Amino acid sequence: MGARRINPNLVKIHHSYTARELADRLGVHKNSIRHWQRNGLRPIDDHRPYVFDGTVVRDFLKLRNKSQKRPCPSGMLYCFRCRQPRRPGPTSVDYIVTKVGAGNLRARCSHCGTAMCRRIRQDAISTVLPGLLVQIRQVSPRLSGSSYPSPNCDLERQMTA
Repeated sequence: MGARRINPNLVKIHHSYTARELADRLGVHKNSIRHWQRNGLRPIDDHRPYVFDGTVVRDFLKLRNKSQKRPCPSGMLYCFRCRQPRRPGPTSVDYIVTKVGAGNLRARCSHCGTAMCRRIRQDAISTVLPGLLVQIRQVSPRLSGSSYPSPNCDLERQMTA
């Protein structure tokens, strides 16, 4: 399982934490704190029990979260199966307009065929996927038939009686 992003704002900057307190605060195992310590998280001093400054912990978590991000370059979308940015198939790109100026970009990964999605403004399509033909579609209505559906499922029986 991949590393999850921990919210650094859960750590108070004017507070110091033991490994157990920090683990409880962040919702991780105390061995995670020890692992972070081997990877650069520094305690206040070298005496046990190790105590961590809130400011140092918050900066460490922000840097850790930033290093885990994988921004997509132009012309690519993130594939969740491949776990990296991939170029979509040339004929599989659709843009579904959900409201004025905004919508969902849907495509298939050219490597594994998995569906890839991205929320995007309509005017930014040419910058995100330059050189690809994108079919723009309107969102299909969720309810068919009446524009005012009745929540009363017994309506037909009441009309005939």
